[in-house]
Amino acid sequence: MHYQCIRAGAGPAVSEQRWSTPPLAIAALVVGGGVLAVAAVAFTSDPAGRFLAGAAALLVLATAALAARQRPRLEVLENGSGLACTRVTGRRVFPREALIRVRIVEYPRLGRRVPMLEIDAREPGSGTERLMIFGRWDLGADPRDVYDALVLRDLAPDQSPS
Repeated sequence: MHYQCIRAGAGPAVSEQRWSTPPLAIAALVVGGGVLAVAAVAFTSDPAGRFLAGAAALLVLATAALAARQRPRLEVLENGSGLACTRVTGRRVFPREALIRVRIVEYPRLGRRVPMLEIDAREPGSGTERLMIFGRWDLGADPRDVYDALVLRDLAPDQSPS
């Protein structure tokens, strides 16, 4: 199912121009990773528990570092001239002409359908096509609201079937 129109009563993300994982969520990951690291050190009598807690601490802290590194995850460029996407490898800029398709696709997750923002763009210079998929965690907002914001800024190319 593809999402094609602006929803009535869309959330506050429609007025935003930058979207990323909420700082509070990143802080919670850092605190959780710290607690797991302390637990790994405290479990001196149980080597398996120490290893598992330590591995979990590393994974949680790595997730926090990646989320912090990729801020803002998606951004509307000055004057709505295109989009910028921050990835682990750096920031990529896609002018309006490079955007092929922007749409909402609902994927099944844990027994329910979850909306994801799909942006299909052509890499400036090389012409390589890039498919970027963003969920609520990446954007810090409902992907449908972000889609609405992009439609309002005329950054969602024609959705007619190809």
